[in-house]
Amino acid sequence: MPTSTKSPLTQYTFAELRRRRSVKWTEFPPDVLPMRIAEMDTPLDGPIADALIRAVADGDTGYATPGRLRELFAAFAGRLYGWHPHAQAMRLAPDVMSGVVEVLRVTTAPGDAVVVNTPGYPPYFTQFGRIGLRVVSSPLLPGPVGYRLDLDHLEHVFAAGAKAFLFCNPHNPTGTVFTPEELVAVAELAERHDVQVVADEILAPLVHPGPRRHVPFPSLDRPAAARSIGLVSASKAWNLAGLKAALIVPGPDAGATVAATDDELAEAAGLFGVLASEAAFADGKPWLDELLSALDANRRLLADEVARRLPRVRHQSPDAGFTAWLDFRGLGLPEDPAARLLRTAKVGVSSGLRFGPPLRPGETAPGDGFVRLNFATRPDLVVEAVERIAAALPPVDEAEGQRRSNRPRT
Repeated sequence: MPTSTKSPLTQYTFAELRRRRSVKWTEFPPDVLPMRIAEMDTPLDGPIADALIRAVADGDTGYATPGRLRELFAAFAGRLYGWHPHAQAMRLAPDVMSGVVEVLRVTTAPGDAVVVNTPGYPPYFTQFGRIGLRVVSSPLLPGPVGYRLDLDHLEHVFAAGAKAFLFCNPHNPTGTVFTPEELVAVAELAERHDVQVVADEILAPLVHPGPRRHVPFPSLDRPAAARSIGLVSASKAWNLAGLKAALIVPGPDAGATVAATDDELAEAAGLFGVLASEAAFADGKPWLDELLSALDANRRLLADEVARRLPRVRHQSPDAGFTAWLDFRGLGLPEDPAARLLRTAKVGVSSGLRFGPPLRPGETAPGDGFVRLNFATRPDLVVEAVERIAAALPPVDEAEGQRRSNRPRT
């Protein structure tokens, strides 16, 4: 059972976490620290647990209906973002990814191009081909603090005939929260080139303290935003991914587009997902605040540990979410760093190679030399992961030798 501490990230011991049967805790052997899958090592928020316990007691395990989820999300969005989407125009989906695919099926035709910022969430590059779409990469630009959109490149690919832009904000894997100025620029480019914007905003409740604030793209006072479509869910912020519920949220002028999506999509949602999400949006803000405090502490802890123990690894703390995008290119490793860390450090992370193809033939993938690490766990496990990685990497002189041997000969 969880302890009485207030931090949601310290309420289970390592042994208790090892008993979990979710993907995160079962995909690797027991000697590996699992930090790949984007699950959090937290208990359920009390109101969510209560709602699920009531359903089990009542035998309420049938098919899902939207229930009050749409109205409760609309109220939540109004409180947090000053955004008041039309509740009855929303559609239920099992998860954000399936909702994205369905929206793109309705708004594009086979052979059309959909633009994705890279590095990007890996399913973007596998799912869209299944409905006949071409994925066009638009790379993010690293800045002195975080990442930013390459608006010139975005305009180039929009002008080349792209029909849709899948805009992940906050961004996975970098954790970037794009500025209001960037959002407006995207809306203006989309309007100029008649591009449908589909906004994946699953990480929106998980913005960390700092200057960045989440602005829902469909809330902008721009024509392209009014006809945009957002995808939202409580799954990431309240750790509910296995329960299956998300919402397709139209901008003010996109109601007819969302109404054209397949009614049967909602049948794949789970009733427990709806019940848990209702409780999250209605009563889950106090728990979310505790979680954000704990995640922010882990975010700063990871940054300190990386700077102290892994000085050749570049890291920019995310604005949102609970994954870190770590750059190992300065070590000159002769292999994918994720494979190296799994084999020698016994730390399981996501390979950056999965986060998008090369922009042009012959170039390296945008995530080559990077890994994504999930820090939504006990602080002592964050420290142990960095310690294991540091112990398994080559010394400075060996790494320099590898860099020299890997340089092309002239």
